[in-house]
Amino acid sequence: MTIKLRKNIYTCLAIAGLSTALGACNIPAAVSKSENTAVPASYANSQDTTNSGKVNWKTFFKDPYLTALIDTALQNNQELNITLQEIAISRNEIRIRKGEYLPFVGLKSAAGADKAPRYTNTGTLEANTQIDPGKERPEPLPDYMLSAYATWEVDVWRKLRNAKKSAVNRYLASVEGKNFVVTNLVAEIANSYYELLALDNELKIVQQNIDIQSNALEIVRLQKSAARVTELAVQRFEAEVLKTRSLQYNIKQEITETENRINFLLGRFPQPIARNSDNFIDLGTGDVATGVPSQLLSNRPDIRQAEMNLTASKLDVKVAKAAFYPSVRITAAAGLQAFDPTYLAKAPESILYSLAGDAIAPLVNRNAIKGVYYSANAKQVQAVYNYERTILNAYVEVLNQVAKINNLEQTYDLKAKQVQALTNAITISNDLFKSARADYMEVLLTQRDALESRFELIETKKQQMNARVNIYHALGGGWQ
Repeated sequence: MTIKLRKNIYTCLAIAGLSTALGACNIPAAVSKSENTAVPASYANSQDTTNSGKVNWKTFFKDPYLTALIDTALQNNQELNITLQEIAISRNEIRIRKGEYLPFVGLKSAAGADKAPRYTNTGTLEANTQIDPGKERPEPLPDYMLSAYATWEVDVWRKLRNAKKSAVNRYLASVEGKNFVVTNLVAEIANSYYELLALDNELKIVQQNIDIQSNALEIVRLQKSAARVTELAVQRFEAEVLKTRSLQYNIKQEITETENRINFLLGRFPQPIARNSDNFIDLGTGDVATGVPSQLLSNRPDIRQAEMNLTASKLDVKVAKAAFYPSVRITAAAGLQAFDPTYLAKAPESILYSLAGDAIAPLVNRNAIKGVYYSANAKQVQAVYNYERTILNAYVEVLNQVAKINNLEQTYDLKAKQVQALTNAITISNDLFKSARADYMEVLLTQRDALESRFELIETKKQQMNARVNIYHALGGGWQ
């Protein structure tokens, strides 16, 4: 029995070798593409290797109200929690792939009855069979079995192990995807928070301007009583006051929507957002160190995610290629079987066992396998382009934010001087108007320009803070 089994196994291996030789001759050529990870040596000739993207967000953001909001969001944000479940799914995929190249072992029990027709070969033989002298064979014939069985696909071509490695890389990609969600979440909350502070300051400016315009309106009314101006001037000033008053309600609506957006990111129902907006205009942007572009490959979660997906796609090509080769499978079983439960304990008569090996190789009509192989190749090339695009996009994002920070710094200085000049012009225009050396239109236009310039200064400060957040995000900061 042992010699015969060995011969069968050797026969399977010989068939497998022949099938492999035949299959290897007809495997389509792969369309391969190597990824290019080269990046410029520096940003705008900067030689600084310090990188702010490696700084923990609790250290990067100094405002305690902002850090409290981010901390809450990292616990409750629904999108982030959904991503965590995707990680769990990817982890389970590894267990599935790992289990495929291990033997499958199970237990089997069965009971039944069988009666063969009398006038057949089987029926005739069974009718003339006696179990014990003087004891006829029971009819119908019961059958009881209790056995253990095992099946194992021998991973000769590493198809199953490569599939498991691919699942591991996709799991790592899902972890990096979670980290990328965290960086986006931190940046979005910070930008929304600074937008909220800017709106608070705009509302204060409007309210202050309402007081200034209301005082000017009273002066115009007195001037009309003294017949120094007409009713037209009174109506124009009153219209300007009403316009400014209506503006505050637009800002209040924006504040409400911004607060609700932050609450949504925090995974909670709307409630007031704690903040201190008094010193917003004096907030410093601080120095952000960009380091060197090559650091993006390790800092940016989206780049690392694209890299892991590329590695997985290369393994998928190997898995698809292995499908052209024969699969070798071993099956075995051992147990007890008898027509009477009391006979199950009688050995060796009731013992059953089997051991077999087979090799299955595709020879004809392999279009489906070719289709899977071609698709795996195309996805691998696609993953290369996606990886390169992600690197390029990261570099461009950092470069844009570096330029934006520099330009906004110059813009803010000029805007601040403009605001100071127009603030002085309001006092001058009012004095000239009182002494009848300026008409009311000059006063109105000066107040309007001053209001717009203060709004623009607040907007520039908000853009500066957003640029600081965005370059931190572009450098890969926020997930550590």
